[in-house]
Amino acid sequence: MNDTARAAILARLRAAPRSPAPAYPRPGTPAWAPPVHGSERLARFTALLEAAHAEVYQASATDWPARLAELLEQKAVARLLYAPTTPAGRQLAQAWGEATDGRPRLIAYDRPVEAMKETLVSGVEAALTGTLGGIAHTGSLVLWPTPDEPRLMSLLPPLHIALVEETAIADSLSALIASQHWAKAMPTNALLISGPSKTADIEQTLAYGVHGPKALIVLVIRP
Repeated sequence: MNDTARAAILARLRAAPRSPAPAYPRPGTPAWAPPVHGSERLARFTALLEAAHAEVYQASATDWPARLAELLEQKAVARLLYAPTTPAGRQLAQAWGEATDGRPRLIAYDRPVEAMKETLVSGVEAALTGTLGGIAHTGSLVLWPTPDEPRLMSLLPPLHIALVEETAIADSLSALIASQHWAKAMPTNALLISGPSKTADIEQTLAYGVHGPKALIVLVIRP
C-alpha cells in the first residue's frame, strides 16, 4: 500500500460519523453455589474415584506404610519410587527400612530429572506421591508438584499411589481453594486427577494407561 492509499483510508476513517456504542444489558450472575456433601463427603469421593477405575483404601496416619506394603505385595510391585525429603517419604523409609520381605525396594527420587528419566520410564513399577487434598463433588485428587516430588512421578510409572488426608477432602474445588487460602500463594502448576490415565478413540472405545499410569491407588489417611 502506497502513502496515497493509506492517507485516503485514514481520511475516510476520520470523517466517518461517530456515535456512542449501544448499551447492552449485562448478564446476571449465575444462580450457582458450591455443592455441600457434609458427612457424605468421603463416601462420594470414594464412589466417584472407584467408578473411574481407581482403588481407594483407608488407613491411619501410623499404619499406612504397612497397608501400602500389603497392597503392593498383592500386585507384585518390586520397585517403588518415592520422595525421600517429604514427611511421607521419611515415614515410609523409616517404616520399611532396608528389609525387603515382600515389600518393594524403595527407589529415591533424589537426582535431577535428567538423571531420573530411565528410572521414571522403565526403572520402577509404581510411584508414591502426596496430595494437597481431594474434591468430593468430582472425586478428584489435587496435586501441587514440587522439585522434590515432580509431576512426572504421577505421570510416568505404570501405577500411581496417592496419599490424601481425609481432613483435606473438600466438597468442591472452590471450597478447597478457600479453605487452603490459595490466593495467598498460587501454584505454578496444579493437577486434578480423577482416576487412571484414559483416552478414547473416534469410536469412543475407552482405553486406560495409553498416556500415563494404568492404575491409581488412593490411600485416604484418616485422623
